[in-house]
Amino acid sequence: MSESRNNQLLKITEIEGRGRALVASQPLKAGQVLLRDSPLLLYTAVALKNGDPSNFCTNCFRKLLLHDDAARSKVLKCPNCSYHALFCSPNCQSIALSTSHTPWVCQALNCIRYSRSLLDPDAQIQAIFLISAYNLAVVSPSSFQLLLSLQGESPAIPNPQTLALHSFISSLSPPQSFAGFGFSPELTAALLAKDKQNAFGLMDPIQENNNNSERSVRAYGIYPKASFFNHDCLPNACRFDYVDTAEDNNTDIIIRAIHDIQEGREICLSYFPVNWSYKDRQRRLMDDYGFTCDCDRCKVEANWKDDNDDNMESDDDDDEQMMAGGSDDQEEEEDVEGGGGDNEDFPHAYFFVKYVCERENCGGTLAPLPPSPEGTPSNVLECNVCGLLRTEEDEEEEDGVMSD
Repeated sequence: MSESRNNQLLKITEIEGRGRALVASQPLKAGQVLLRDSPLLLYTAVALKNGDPSNFCTNCFRKLLLHDDAARSKVLKCPNCSYHALFCSPNCQSIALSTSHTPWVCQALNCIRYSRSLLDPDAQIQAIFLISAYNLAVVSPSSFQLLLSLQGESPAIPNPQTLALHSFISSLSPPQSFAGFGFSPELTAALLAKDKQNAFGLMDPIQENNNNSERSVRAYGIYPKASFFNHDCLPNACRFDYVDTAEDNNTDIIIRAIHDIQEGREICLSYFPVNWSYKDRQRRLMDDYGFTCDCDRCKVEANWKDDNDDNMESDDDDDEQMMAGGSDDQEEEEDVEGGGGDNEDFPHAYFFVKYVCERENCGGTLAPLPPSPEGTPSNVLECNVCGLLRTEEDEEEEDGVMSD
């Protein structure tokens, strides 16, 4: 979808109590691609200290083919570092060495790998982000300014961990051009706040025939337009990525409408799998984003007894939809659900029947495939986690079995 077309579908507006948000500037159809966004920066989610070489391309994060000698011979290495930066192609290597994996980044990542001062894996990941962000200030000052313009407020006084991270970055002999942005603990704190509020996780896929496998984050990315989506516990849109399968721009994320959306409605994403319990959702939103959700679903579930929360328990390791932005208006959902209100205890049950993947240990959200060029809606729904395709006929058959 072209940039101009994206601009026709969505507009940024200020919503009282919610800040900047994206709303529909025209009626939207189920499955319609609402936004395709490219990352400002990407960085690995794998701690480097004492770690094994990555099996992903350092530039595009595709899974590398390392199953035999012939496949391994096609994988390229960084010529300068022992950090084990690998690339899937000469093009990725060339791009990375001039942008995201510059000589300073190469040196800095080696320091993280062998430093004794950053033993905490979480601190390592934060340091990797800061290196990527400060490198962005050198290779693309305008992109760095855009990063600083995203939502996310830092504390007035940097905390001890932030001060330690800033001291570590300072020890890496950063380029002099950093000074143009006022390199300081306060700037480091501001960057960490942007990352916390706006980072999307690019996840490993679910392994076939292994429902008990844990999914991990392959990389984090900051997506400038997608960061404006606010959260809702019953979203009307969801995010797809095709890191290993897309031929070009494979780290782009695509936002598709889950169902029809009226003009003027805020477009909502869920920051985590929708099958999480009320307590887990509220805890994550407060810890990571600093707010309490009072959407229609949360108002219902807040009155449930504690033992009912067990019905919606989920796996905290399933962070495939960690993302920023979103919305909180559920009137549209209720219109679509129709008979969902027959269940007084959980009036939104219809959403889970129709739009939540039934595959064990998945927890993904289903959205229809995009309509045809002529505007004909698709009756095939795709899971944004495992890629499962389900037709509306399959759903009707399942409903018939359940009713019998």
